[in-house]
Amino acid sequence: MRIGCGLPQAGTLTGPAALVDVATRAEELGYDDVWVFDRLLWPLEPRAPYPPAPDGKLPEAAKAVLDPLTVLAFVAAHTRRVGLGTSVLNLPFYNPVLLARQLTAIDVLSGGRLRLGLGTGWSPDEFEAVGAPTRVLRRRTDEALEVLKAIWTSDPVAFGGEYYRLPRAFIGPKPVQKPHPPIYFAAYTPAALERVARQADGWLPAGLPTAAVQQMFGDLQKQARRAGRDPHRLELIVRANLWLTEAPLGPRRAVFTGSLDEIAADIAATRSIGAHGIILDAQGAPQARTIAGLLKLMESLRQLC
Repeated sequence: MRIGCGLPQAGTLTGPAALVDVATRAEELGYDDVWVFDRLLWPLEPRAPYPPAPDGKLPEAAKAVLDPLTVLAFVAAHTRRVGLGTSVLNLPFYNPVLLARQLTAIDVLSGGRLRLGLGTGWSPDEFEAVGAPTRVLRRRTDEALEVLKAIWTSDPVAFGGEYYRLPRAFIGPKPVQKPHPPIYFAAYTPAALERVARQADGWLPAGLPTAAVQQMFGDLQKQARRAGRDPHRLELIVRANLWLTEAPLGPRRAVFTGSLDEIAADIAATRSIGAHGIILDAQGAPQARTIAGLLKLMESLRQLC
């Protein structure tokens, strides 16, 4: 199971020195990947609650978030081995032709280390800010993914869809990874899960109990088989947003919350259901309020794996 960690991309801790310290220390500790996320706005009067938070509020750190792809490009220049992942990039925010070029540049300049986690977003305020129409969100997302794959696997490439059109042209270079960097989707609705089974290389859930992840991934593999794909090639990457406490929280706690022993049990359970990777993001934990604290916590968490 690949072990990943989150980069300090948001809030008062972020900056060039912090990013280099965390990324290089991750390599030293044997982490396989480092990951960034996508957050565009911290609306003062949000029209929808933040799904992961019980109170629906965005964390204060989300008021200042560095661009995820710029962060990965920066970190790529200061590392040599560790994978560079997005968990997740909201695909409807981007023109897929321009996005393909940005992602290709990261994969090429890093020597083939990009791992692409995608989502569709949830915030009406962010959709409005980027001009993304939500009425046809599913169809546009499917088509945008087709554009990415077409650019990466065809030379020359042409695309004529309902929402995106690309004249026959050469677009290069191509990614180092063939046929393209691995693509994972965060998905929870039936339509989004069906997209994973049909078009993605894997599923990237967060916040779900381990038993639910196991059941849903089994269903995904069955859908992939029905779509004519090899279900065993579908990967499961679990995002673990950690909250650590000194005392155990007990059996009614949410997954990846509680003491180090309870977190260790969740990691072991994730491994036991056959997950191919886990992203241990401890940036929201009280122990990670300084870079020194985050680095120390990264070491403790790596020892649990």
